[in-house]
Parts: sequence; C-alpha cells; structure tokens
Amino acid sequence: MLKLYDIPTARETILRRDPQGETAYPSGLLQSVERIFGEGIDPEGAVSVILDSVRREGDAALRHWSQQLDAVAPRAWQVPAAEMEMAFDALAPSLRAALELAVKRIRAFHARQPVTSWTTDELGGRLGQRVTPIGRVGVYVPGGSAPLPSSLLMSVIPAQAAGVPEIVVCTPPRPDPVILAAAHLCGIEAVYQVGGAQALAAMAFGTESIPRVDKIVGAGGLFVTLAKRHLYGQVGLDGLAGPTETMVIADESARPAWVAADLLAQAEHDPLASAILLTPSRELAQAVQAQVARQLESLSRAEIIAQSLERRGGVVLTPDLETAASLADEFAPEHLCLAVSDPAALADRIHNAGGLFLGERSFEVLGDYVAGPSHVMPTGGTARFASPLNVLDFIKITSIIALDDVTCRALCEPAAEIARAETLSAHAASARIRLEGEG
Repeated sequence: MLKLYDIPTARETILRRDPQGETAYPSGLLQSVERIFGEGIDPEGAVSVILDSVRREGDAALRHWSQQLDAVAPRAWQVPAAEMEMAFDALAPSLRAALELAVKRIRAFHARQPVTSWTTDELGGRLGQRVTPIGRVGVYVPGGSAPLPSSLLMSVIPAQAAGVPEIVVCTPPRPDPVILAAAHLCGIEAVYQVGGAQALAAMAFGTESIPRVDKIVGAGGLFVTLAKRHLYGQVGLDGLAGPTETMVIADESARPAWVAADLLAQAEHDPLASAILLTPSRELAQAVQAQVARQLESLSRAEIIAQSLERRGGVVLTPDLETAASLADEFAPEHLCLAVSDPAALADRIHNAGGLFLGERSFEVLGDYVAGPSHVMPTGGTARFASPLNVLDFIKITSIIALDDVTCRALCEPAAEIARAETLSAHAASARIRLEGEG
C-alpha cells in the first residue's frame, strides 16, 4: 500500500514536479466536457466559454451553467440571512464550540500580523507607505465531496483582520448548512450559491445579482483553477491551488501510529493528494507501512486514500536527516511535518515550505482547523516563492512621495542623467525644468 523508495527512484516518481499547465486529462472527463460544450472542446476551452458568456450575459449565463453543470439553478442567488442564522442555531453544541474556538484562534493569530503605514523625513521631505485594505474581496468555498467550513474561516478571517469592508462568498448550489453556519459565525452577509468557473466569472466581472470584486481567494477543483488562469490580470488572485500535499520527516523517535495517521489524513483529501514520509530509519518505515494498512481498514474514505497512496504517496529512505531536509527543501511542500527528536534544529535547514509543523504534537490536522494560521498554503512547489494566505493578501500599499524643495533640486540632475542614458528626453526635460526656475 505505502511503497518504499530509494532517492533516485523517488526523484523520478513521487518527488517529481511536473511543469505547470502540462495536464493530461482523463478520457472520461474529456468525454463529459465534449457532451456539454461540443466536440473538440477540452476543459480549458470549456472554462473560456463559461467566462465569456457570464461576462456578456450575467445572471442568465449563471442560470444556464448552474443548470448544466450542477443540475440546479436556484431561484435566488443570495442565501437569505435568516437561513444562515437557522443553520448556525441548528449546530450541535460540540460543533458550535469547535467552530467558535477556531474563529477565536484564527482571528487572534492574524490580528498580530504587523501591517502598518509609515513615513520618514530622513530622506528629505516626507516618504513612506500608506496601507489600505482592498475594497471588496470574493471568497470561493468549494462544495466537492465534503463540506469545508474550515476553508471559509481560513479565507474570510484574514480578510477581516486586514479591514476589508466587503466580503462576498460564493459556494455551489444547495450549500451544506455547516458552510452557512460558518459564514454566519464570521458575520458574513453576502453568500451566493453559485459554483465552479461561473462563480469566479460572476465575482470577476459582476452580474445583476453578484457584485464585482477586486480580488478572489479560495481553492477549488480543476475548473476553478483554470478559471483563475484565464482571469489573471482581470482581478486579483491568491494563486493557483493544486492537489494538497504533506511531507513528514521522521526519525526513530517518532511514533509509527501517529506518523501513519498523519499520512492517512492527508491522503483522504483527494486521489491526487501527496502523502510522503522521509526517514533514515528502515525500522520506522516498515512500522509506518504496517500502521497504514491497519488503520486504513476503519476509515470511511478508504478508497480515496488507497488511490492517493498508490499514485502519489510513499516512504523515501534517506541516509540521514540532513539529506531528508535537503530533499524536502527541494520539493517545497505545502505542509512539512518534523516528527524528530530536535525539530527546531532541523527547521533551520528548511527554507521552502508553506507550513512548518514542529514536533509530533504540532500535527497538520490542528493546522487545518484550529491552530491559528490560515490553512490556505502554496502547493505544487510554489512554496519556493509564495506564502500562506495572510493579512498582506488583503491590503494595498501606496507609496507616499512628498519631497521638500532642497531635496527636489538635489535629485533633478541625477534623474535627468539617468533619463538621458535611457534616451528619454522628455523625462530629462521634466527634471531639468525644475532647475531653471518656476517658469
């Protein structure tokens, strides 16, 4: 079930990163798309059709595509506030308490992120940066095979911490009550039941019922990711989310049952999810293999887990922890869990990871729900240059330039000199004229 790999084989299989955009679509998916959109249309072409029709036809296109793709077209796109409140009131007390705890911790974490305007007069006049929140943000919450209220919390609360005045949530038709309850708990009033590429188009372009937003955040399936690619430049985006992934580095001190449980938790997300263990201990590797097989028997999503572990999971045997850390840094995983005796020391070797989970009691599931940081993290190796969703994703920085007369005159000739080097004579003249007097 969970295969053992040497490093060269792992590099060619489970540790290999395929180039972005090179997707081989399953034949069943292609046939399904062609049935709806016409012969020769692939998923990318289908998304282009959806986006263009929503841009031109607004709500009418939303209704058409919701009926075609979700088999339901709601009479009203916006979910009534009373329905969200009823969903919240109907929560089991234990679930309500858990969600309230999650909200409290996520809000407290993001409230501590330092984001401030500043100015200085040490460079002549006044220079600085003015920080302002984005005016209107759209949050996409997927429906898929399971309701994900945590995705709503992890996207909405950082935006609120940044001071975003208006937040719009879109989620597929007939949303699960727990999604509505989470929205009510966060104080969200605008929840629209529309999903997929058509939801992103509605938020990017605006329709009669759904307002245009300035930035869209939130993960989704293939069609949502393709829609983001098409909408780049039209609206702000948080990134292109790929299949989720966890990498665990463990030594002989780790508990095999705990490591196995963490790998299984990751694999149950999606058949394309990655759950990879790096360890120098063959004894631990074999014990984790046995635990995975034992624990899998009692899990409700065993079929999905089995597919994930077969396609994208495994154990890589390394000569030492330093090599494991180097491999992890090269892979740049979304989540990197350090189940080792001295996690802090090993963490110093890691530069590329969406989230670092230090020690076996800081396991990923706590990060998914209640630890505090947003669980929206960079996937597909983008942790080399991208960050988890945070308050900075919801603010804009405006440069402030208010130079005094002395500084202005001192800078004009250097500016003109650079302008002449660039053969931009009007730039040079604009600087020189300041030196020639007020006329």
